[in-house]
Formats: sequence, C-alpha cells, structure tokens
Amino acid sequence: QLQLVESGGGLVQPGGSLRLSCAASGFTLDYYAIGWFRQAPGKEREGVSCISSRGGSTYYADSVKGRFTISRDNAKNTVYLQMNSLKPDDTALYYCAAGFGTAVENMCVPTWEYDYWGQGTQVTVSS
Repeated sequence: QLQLVESGGGLVQPGGSLRLSCAASGFTLDYYAIGWFRQAPGKEREGVSCISSRGGSTYYADSVKGRFTISRDNAKNTVYLQMNSLKPDDTALYYCAAGFGTAVENMCVPTWEYDYWGQGTQVTVSS
C-alpha cells in the first residue's frame, strides 16, 4: 500500500519542542518534494514548510521561521520537521504530502497537486 505516515505529535508545553516524522511506505521519496501542512479547528489548512527532493531548497511560512526546521533522510525514506519554541498557536493537525515540483515556495500551498497525503498527527501546545 502506498502511503505517507506521520508520527511524533503530542502534547507539549509552550516553549517546548517536538520532532515530526513523515515516512513513506510502498514507494520511495527520493524524487518527491515534501510539504508539511497544518490545520487548526475552524481554520483553513496552511503550508508550514516544504523541502525539495534532494533537500537543497526549503521554504518556511513566516509564522514558523527561525523555530521550525525541515530536513530529509532519503536513505530512511523519511522527512522530518523539528519544531522548537512551540506556541499555543502552533496547535493543529499536521500533515505531510509528497509531490513533484521545482520551486518549493510555490508548492507550499494546500492547493498544489500533491500525489500523496498522510493522515496527520496532532500537535497540542498548552500549559
């Protein structure tokens, strides 16, 4: 079965850290750009961070710049999102998606035609 599986979410206090993982099953991520998206209750899905297929290009939403870091390990078929200095506003269901494209800043929108989406992992930032 071809799928993306996110993990690493949870409950964390403000200022804390989490590392999300996006693992591919049944296919290789080598040729895909990967995007991380999030959706909070009552809000639209938004792009958080995206990375090119080889990892040479990255994009971050203004709201997470300086706090989140996206990376990938193609040998492990996994993409990561390191989230530091978490805020209550970061609370959301986080999804990863795999697709083709050359300009990650253009791809980091939920309307991009991604080939695969994961089911999401919940991140809750609360004291």
